[in-house]
Amino acid sequence: MTELTADESRVLGVLIEKSLTTPEQYPLSLNAVTNGSNQKNNRDPVLTMTEDQCFEALEGLRTKALAVRVDVPGNRVHKYRHNAIDALHVRTAEAAIVAELLLRGPQTLGELRGRASRMAPLESMELAKGLLTALAERSEPLVRQLPPAPGSRAERYAQLLCPALHPLNAPADASTSAAASSAPSSGSSLSDRVAKLEAEVSALREAVNRLATALGEPGPPLSPSSGAGAPLSS
Repeated sequence: MTELTADESRVLGVLIEKSLTTPEQYPLSLNAVTNGSNQKNNRDPVLTMTEDQCFEALEGLRTKALAVRVDVPGNRVHKYRHNAIDALHVRTAEAAIVAELLLRGPQTLGELRGRASRMAPLESMELAKGLLTALAERSEPLVRQLPPAPGSRAERYAQLLCPALHPLNAPADASTSAAASSAPSSGSSLSDRVAKLEAEVSALREAVNRLATALGEPGPPLSPSSGAGAPLSS
């Protein structure tokens, strides 16, 4: 299967998106591709790509038959359009889902349905799920299902044109081990943790009092059940 670079992924996502959301301004000039790649909404991460980077990405997509340069008679500015529907053998709504994943990374079914609907109608969750299933069950899958994010019960979906594009494409056990490494050590006693919290509360109280004094305002009242140095209940 064709594999894209990170820059090619962003540019392909932009070409698909703009063809569906602003068809009157499509195909896109190099300047428009650059602006679309760097826009701050509907992008994760937000990038700052140069025109040279976008040009190289467009040329890479042309080599992979995913983009076409359009020469308009009488216009000295080259324009570009995507060829994803034919090259990847996808339907328009499937291309919209792939573009959304390229532009924003792994997402849940609900997120994808809501966000990709700006590009193509997705009338129901069942329709969106059917499209994702079709993309995942191809002989060369374009998406795969990921485990839920920490604190969520909803599975996510990620694109496979550039598997390393977003950090959340990493295997689930990597995020699990990262979470475990940031968790408090099991050997840390309850009294140690309470003492640490008491110190933090005391420092915060002192900071608030200093700020109140600087503003000529009275400090925050202490709780009725404790003095300035009263320990936290465990």
